[in-house]
Amino acid sequence: MTLTILLGLSLFVAFVVIFLFAVPCASAEGVLLEEVARDVRRGEGEVPSGSWRSILNADFVGKPFTLFRRFFSSEPNPDLVRRLMLAGYRKSSHADIFLGARLALPALLGFSAALFFENNTILFFFIALGVGFFAPDFWLSHAINKRRAQLRRSLPDGLDLLSICLEAGLGLDQGIVRVGQELRLSHRELSEEFLLINFEQRAGVQRVAAWQSFAERGNFESARSFVAMLIQTDRFGTPIAKSLGAFSDALRTQRRQQAEEMAAKTTIKLVPPLVFFIFPSVGIVTVGPAIIMVSKSLAHIVQ
Repeated sequence: MTLTILLGLSLFVAFVVIFLFAVPCASAEGVLLEEVARDVRRGEGEVPSGSWRSILNADFVGKPFTLFRRFFSSEPNPDLVRRLMLAGYRKSSHADIFLGARLALPALLGFSAALFFENNTILFFFIALGVGFFAPDFWLSHAINKRRAQLRRSLPDGLDLLSICLEAGLGLDQGIVRVGQELRLSHRELSEEFLLINFEQRAGVQRVAAWQSFAERGNFESARSFVAMLIQTDRFGTPIAKSLGAFSDALRTQRRQQAEEMAAKTTIKLVPPLVFFIFPSVGIVTVGPAIIMVSKSLAHIVQ
């Protein structure tokens, strides 16, 4: 018991010391650049630099874990970076924060188990270590599936708006920027993806490669079909607006068919609750009084 508590305290103190030594110190040039850029960031709608959101950003929180990771590897795990990108976390510090959580969470849960459980402390300690180690992976899988479902639901609306922009006279690149700005509140994930496509093209990436990157980040069938349609449209010179309208109608039909399929499956899914929960209670209510009366009558006859 005492050894477990000392181990948890030592791990906690070690993480605190690493965090304090890794806090970045602002130089004179950095302070000057911050003052010059402050008005620009406020004009773009960002949070002022004195608030807690600007202080507790991903780079600031992930810096201790980045320094700790560099003792073992110069770059984060590519598979982990890809999974975080599918969940919407694209900075390199996000991978370091995830690895740090995978290390710090077992220590924290193990220390808590050692404090709160007096009986079978070792057993609960190892259970807490396993839960703390695998909990970030479960969270990341849930975040990936949730973001993928949100992109799948919002893609037809974004394609309809993009088709309207193209029919109004905008080009494909300008229409993508406009749709990304308009969907910032209603469909935030799709807005981020469209704006990221525009940023990649402005950085020199070809249009086809940028759209293929979008399909890889989305990682669902509708996005891949949409990118293939855009590539064929750009290659053969067909009108993009009509192709987008037809494709969005097909997506809406597919979504309606999926909803009908899920509704048809509810009858099968209701069978286990009916058999194990509803039918026994109904049987007890209807047949129970009759069984009691028959047993009383048989008792009188036997006597």
